[in-house]
Amino acid sequence: MAVEYKRLTENELDTFIEMRIKQLREEGAEEDIDLRPALRDYYNRHMADGTFVSWLAVDGERVVGTSGMSFVEKPPYFGCPSGKMGLLSSMYTHPNYRRMGIAKELLHKVVEEARQYGCGTIQITASDMGIKLYTAYGFVHNGNFMQYELFE
Repeated sequence: MAVEYKRLTENELDTFIEMRIKQLREEGAEEDIDLRPALRDYYNRHMADGTFVSWLAVDGERVVGTSGMSFVEKPPYFGCPSGKMGLLSSMYTHPNYRRMGIAKELLHKVVEEARQYGCGTIQITASDMGIKLYTAYGFVHNGNFMQYELFE
């Protein structure tokens, strides 16, 4: 096995979207809509303007792992004087490739992207499976995450 790492391009977008959907299913999400069109729109727009980056793990021609980082900006605050934040998402490794260091390497690559973008902090809502990875990397729990839904 010779896993290589590369940045996501439009050429791999269909595969990336399918892996994102697998990740959401694995985390227990209920599917009541086809999310593909919205995902495609999001990734196309944000890859084009540089506010979304992803690194892939590839074994031969097969994508076996994904990562993603969205960049957002808020008014600066003491915990993040730049106001720039990275939102980590799309961390997924094919089951046959888990426990090989792939997720750690993908995480490192998108964290470096966030550093280069000027982010002062990175946030994620971690699945149970990912908590060990993020904790080992240096992420700490922040119990302040809350959500308010505006759609019906």
